[in-house]
Amino acid sequence: MSPKTLYDKIWDAHLVHEDADGTSLIYIDRHLVHEVTSPQAFEGLRMAGRTVRAPDKTIAVPDHNVPTTEGRDNPDQMPEDSRIQVAALDTNAKEFGIHYYPVSDIRQGIVHIVGPEQGWTLPGMTVVCGDSHTATHGAFGALAHGIGTSEVEHVLATQTLIQSKSKNMKVEITGKLAPGVTAKDIVLRIIAETGTAGGTGYVIEYCGEAIRNLSMEGRMTICNMAIEGGARAGLIAPDETTFAYVKGRPHAPKGAQWEAALNWWKTLYSDDDAHWDKVLTIPGESIEPTVTWGTSPEDALPISAVVPAPDSFKGGKVAAAQRSLDYMGLQPGTPLTDIQIDTVFIGSCTNGRIEDLRAVAEVVKGKKVKDGMRAMIVPGSGLVRAQAEEEGLADIFKEAGFEWRLAGCSMCLAMNPDQLSEGERCASTSNRNFEGRQGYKGRTHLVSPAMAAAAALTGHLTDVRALMTENA
Repeated sequence: MSPKTLYDKIWDAHLVHEDADGTSLIYIDRHLVHEVTSPQAFEGLRMAGRTVRAPDKTIAVPDHNVPTTEGRDNPDQMPEDSRIQVAALDTNAKEFGIHYYPVSDIRQGIVHIVGPEQGWTLPGMTVVCGDSHTATHGAFGALAHGIGTSEVEHVLATQTLIQSKSKNMKVEITGKLAPGVTAKDIVLRIIAETGTAGGTGYVIEYCGEAIRNLSMEGRMTICNMAIEGGARAGLIAPDETTFAYVKGRPHAPKGAQWEAALNWWKTLYSDDDAHWDKVLTIPGESIEPTVTWGTSPEDALPISAVVPAPDSFKGGKVAAAQRSLDYMGLQPGTPLTDIQIDTVFIGSCTNGRIEDLRAVAEVVKGKKVKDGMRAMIVPGSGLVRAQAEEEGLADIFKEAGFEWRLAGCSMCLAMNPDQLSEGERCASTSNRNFEGRQGYKGRTHLVSPAMAAAAALTGHLTDVRALMTENA
């Protein structure tokens, strides 16, 4: 038997049929659904007289277009478009008999946080959702990626997906990370090196000592942004950290089924002599706290750097960099730490988990958000919110001057009431800094939760290591 990568193994285990041209049909183990990309798909089922093929493997959660303020479980408190989409998901979930976590359920949250939290996401699975950041679930050694609305309907009807196999790419982060450096900094560094098209046509497996030392929360952050590097999906081989996280969750296997599953999960790794089509190696010790300066996730630099000049790039990137600087209102040569911030957003499927909130609390405890700053923290699920309140984190946030919101996608994308205004500059723990991503002509700098917390205290992009030194 020829050696295989982790991606090869999962693909082969789910391959239903392959045509001579490589077009394949793969089986889908979990289908996650939210309120924005599913209404047309469910309507398509109705029009064709079809049912959901595997309702027990289909999980629905409203998250993108829901308000994050108190009273939102009252439809009259929702904006009209939010109310219509959430009501449609309510109706569709009941009519088609799928698992559902409504806005009023404490288990509701961002779909990519709810799936792992509830034990729906397991190693070796294929997981799809009508959302590009489905790659998050790759942290468990699951082949997970976003799909379009027509594909959502196809999976609902057949529990299969038409695909062509991607190539294999390995990204290895060696050694140990320095204090103040997090998973978010790792993935921003990777994308800065590969560009947003560097992973196009590939599934990336992340490995190396620095990756192995990450918690499951950190691994989810890494895989979440695989799509920002152009990859079809991101994977991290499951290990004891993975198994400990999964065990005992509501929908994880139990008893003999757990033991059987564990035996298979332990085979899910890339063979030593497996073939890689592309390899990138980065020393973990070389990674610093990182921030974006432009309008693409690849526009990322260490916080110790300065805003680059367009003529420092080559080819079409020269014009792209100039456009980014014009949009962001920045001048070449400006130290990144001199960039003033109006707003801080902490949350999203990239950084809305309990570990992220603990990191923020460590930075802001006993301090105050700078006067005039708008700073909000949006937990990734109702359970994360409850845990943060039980641990006293919420009190720390509120005493510091942060808004403490209900769970949802919130200001990650300009699809709900939480938006930037024109020219407003935000330090954000989300995943995209495109033009208008967080609001019309809003300006976004992607950072880690600790870096966002530091910016909230100082009013400008700040090296969190400096605050760590002060607190020591």
